Amino acid sequence: MVLDRYKLGEVISLCEERNTEGIYTLEDLKGISIKKVFIETKADMQDVSLSPYFLVRPDSFVYVPVTSRNGEKITLAHNTSNQTYIVSSSYIVFRVIRPDILLSDYLFMFFNRPEFDRYSRFNSWGSARETFSWEDFCDIEITLPSIKTQQKFVNVYFSLQKNLEAYQSSLDDLKMAYEGYIENLRRTIKPERIGKYIHKEDKNTDNKIDRVLGIGKEGFILPQKDPNESLRNYNIMRKGDICYAPPLYNILTGALHCYSDSIPAVCSPIYEVFTCDEDKLIPEYLTLWLKRKEFIRYAEFFAQGVRQTFDYSLMEDIQIPIPDINIQKAITQVYSVYNERKAIAARLKEQLNTICPILIRGSILTEK
Repeated sequence: MVLDRYKLGEVISLCEERNTEGIYTLEDLKGISIKKVFIETKADMQDVSLSPYFLVRPDSFVYVPVTSRNGEKITLAHNTSNQTYIVSSSYIVFRVIRPDILLSDYLFMFFNRPEFDRYSRFNSWGSARETFSWEDFCDIEITLPSIKTQQKFVNVYFSLQKNLEAYQSSLDDLKMAYEGYIENLRRTIKPERIGKYIHKEDKNTDNKIDRVLGIGKEGFILPQKDPNESLRNYNIMRKGDICYAPPLYNILTGALHCYSDSIPAVCSPIYEVFTCDEDKLIPEYLTLWLKRKEFIRYAEFFAQGVRQTFDYSLMEDIQIPIPDINIQKAITQVYSVYNERKAIAARLKEQLNTICPILIRGSILTEK
């Protein structure tokens, strides 16, 4: 079967309806993410008139023509809600005008592919700001299978999306469970200073450990290191130790983790590493507290010096409720399951994005 090829300009049309009557407000204002979803705007909207903003009606698309410094992706979203949004007049809004030959959901799958991102970046032009113009956008070619085939593969995509949403919902329930335990402890148990139960780790003075790790937002990482540098002053990390970067910026970005590997490692002396008396305080339980927003605010308030650091002496002064060990274990087990499922959900979301090229190709091969 010979499939029809079209220029996008033949099946989509520009939408330039503005909020001139002021019907839509800041509550309807949206930004767009490179993840191809609508987000709450981060712009300062004080004293900004919304009358020139474009309307994004249900089932319409919007994209940002500027592609420089955008993570090699084009910022685009599809309004699948029943609500009308408004977006900046620097964005481009469009809709499908040939629903008889192209489903808008199928078109979104077409856009949600790395191939489309690469094409739009390659065809972006400009000096200070590279842009992917509407004219070039309309010049994109698309091969269209029948509406029936399009719908079949759209159904596959949305069934996977619903599975991810269901998984995310169970993830939210787990989060509520462990946060509920924490709030109950705050109300029922008098907090204690953790300095009584934590101790700084040893230095690598005998230079026996040569496995070097750094610390980042997502966990421990392999840092760049001078091979001739001595490791004698580096801090040892053993299983169950807590490591963090004292500069406030690092704490704000989540550079604090519990080391879970059974093989010891060392880290730069700029990090703080400490161990817990595990018969009184489980390190995973303490880490749970140190990952909370309350600790972030506490660190912001007490960080000292020109460089704003939260050193070990300040860490010792933190007070938290310390229940029976069995209660600590129960809470950390729920927290551990939550983190494991959170990681799985992230992988599922990534797989959902990477499956779009497969579905588009599969829909075309079905009718060849």
